[in-house]
Amino acid sequence: MADAADPAAGQNPKVAGNHVPEPWAGADGEVAEEEFEYEDEEEEELDEPAAAALEREKVQSVFRRLSSDPVGIRVHDVIIRGNAKTREELIEAEVADLIRSATTVQDLLSAAAEASARLRGLDVFEAVNITLDAGPPELPGTTNVVIEVVEPSIPISGNAGVYSKPEAKAWSLEGAVKWKNLAGYADIWDASVAYGWDQTTEVGVGVSLPRFKSIPTPLMARASLLSQDWLKFSSYKERLLGLSFGLLSTRHHDLSYNLTWRTLTDPSRLASTSIRRQLGHNLLSALKYTYKIDERDSHIRPTKGYAFLSTSQVGGLWDNKGLKFFRQEFDVRAAVPFGFWNAALNVGVGAGVILPLSRGFMNSSTPVTDRFNLGGHSSPVCSLGGISSLLGFRTRGVGPTEPRRLVPGESEDGSPAVPGRDYLGGDLAVSAFADVSFDLPLKLFRDAGIHGHAFLTAGNLAKLSEGQYKNFSLDEFRRSFRSTAGVGIILPTKLFRVEVNYCYILKQSRHDSGKTGIQFSFSSPS
Repeated sequence: MADAADPAAGQNPKVAGNHVPEPWAGADGEVAEEEFEYEDEEEEELDEPAAAALEREKVQSVFRRLSSDPVGIRVHDVIIRGNAKTREELIEAEVADLIRSATTVQDLLSAAAEASARLRGLDVFEAVNITLDAGPPELPGTTNVVIEVVEPSIPISGNAGVYSKPEAKAWSLEGAVKWKNLAGYADIWDASVAYGWDQTTEVGVGVSLPRFKSIPTPLMARASLLSQDWLKFSSYKERLLGLSFGLLSTRHHDLSYNLTWRTLTDPSRLASTSIRRQLGHNLLSALKYTYKIDERDSHIRPTKGYAFLSTSQVGGLWDNKGLKFFRQEFDVRAAVPFGFWNAALNVGVGAGVILPLSRGFMNSSTPVTDRFNLGGHSSPVCSLGGISSLLGFRTRGVGPTEPRRLVPGESEDGSPAVPGRDYLGGDLAVSAFADVSFDLPLKLFRDAGIHGHAFLTAGNLAKLSEGQYKNFSLDEFRRSFRSTAGVGIILPTKLFRVEVNYCYILKQSRHDSGKTGIQFSFSSPS
């Protein structure tokens, strides 16, 4: 038996331990003995160096044949070992058809590499080893494929970290626990908790299945309770109790259904008129479809490749008053290397629109919680999710605003005190960025992954609902773009990504909340 780990590794370096049965059967099913001549005189003993040289010659002969002509082969059996808990039919459903479809050794090695990647992608095995063994002697030209998996001794794992995220989270302490393969279907059960100081609290539990019985697509279900405090920005608190079901999930496509009981309150009693109109509780049902392509070489520091994301959402499927809407987002990214100092240019453009779907829809309002917002401290390079953050501006610090309710104050002239303005978000949003990353001169920084960057971000929001589309002007929308330029240092760690940026506001509007100066950001590295 000859070891074929090297040629397999040439196709996929992660596949190891593939053994090639010998002698090979030719395309006509006859044993191709002319390529592998064995010594008939077994009584002749060879010393150790000569035996090693003979073995190397045999292996090299196998490699020469694999690289020259297709070698016919047929899979006789697929043998699965090591699955003490994982159901055998699950593994067979994932890889058996792929392996049995191979008709040549080259195809089989490629199929073994892909099968190994699929099984590792289930995230319930510590290791996957695929071996090609010789088939029964009475069936020349056949092989048995042995799949050996190693299940973790401790199926429970967890993580925790401190993060800052755009829009929903400024600072938060987050933790998650996963229990893998509880039922033997590669099922993953998880529970997560997120606590944001004075802003966000979230508790969620869920389960995901890569496939179940004859259903070929992954299934997902999740229940969550989310509380968000937007009093400082928009004078309301939001509480969401929801169920989410994954209906379709492939490499590029994702379809989900969400059912959410949403409650908006204003403990301060200072909300503007537009916010007060939407206070109360509603039942929101929404169908969401996402198409995603990401060919970048890294999510943390891309140096080449491209990415595209399209998200479509229809809300109010049960005809809930005030919650029927259509929401569409696009996000396009590209990274181009410069060829020196590990420098690369990253550019991105995002756009989104939300429209009400009720009767007389252009004069109706859109849900304030589903509108687009700009601002925040998160890096626009890492995230791929639609409208990017606008560095230098406070979270929800850009876009249409409305004065809060006037309350009696203790001013010297006895006039009511004006507490501020509510940021309402926009029905139309456009954002763009350009970022140049580069290595720093010191080797100590390069070895630690610490690098610098210079950036330019821009974006704008506009209101279209409630008849405001009549006042929309494309020229005015273009002229009122907010923009920021700056430089910074990025310090990646295992728990979070730290950015220290100096942001210079190039342009802002009257009621925007932007400030030139140093800005810190702690973001999730995933």
